[in-house]
Amino acid sequence: MSAMKIKKGDLVRVIAGKDKDKEGKVMSVNVKKHTVLVEGINMVSKHTKPNAQNQTGGIVSQEAPVHISNVMLVVDGKATRVGFKIEDGKKVRVAKATGKVID
Repeated sequence: MSAMKIKKGDLVRVIAGKDKDKEGKVMSVNVKKHTVLVEGINMVSKHTKPNAQNQTGGIVSQEAPVHISNVMLVVDGKATRVGFKIEDGKKVRVAKATGKVID
C-alpha cells in the first residue's frame, strides 16, 4: 500500500460536500477505510444512553469521518496536492504548489 498523503495533525481544507471550503486539523486517519476525522467538520448528532462519563445521556454533536479524497492539505494558507521526494535517504512529503518540503 502506498504512503498516506494526509497525516494526523495536518491542517486540511474540505473540497467537496456540505462543509466545502472549511478548514480544520486532522484528529485521526483510518488507512483501511481511506477516511479522516477533522475537527469541527461533518458534525452529526448522536443519541447516547446515560453512562459513567455522561450521566444524563441525550443528543451529542460529534465529528464523522470524511473520505480522504474530499480534503486537501493546506500549506502556507494554500490548498495543495502532495507528492513525495527522497531527501538524504528519507522519503518526505512535498507540496506540489510550492515545492516546499512538508515534514
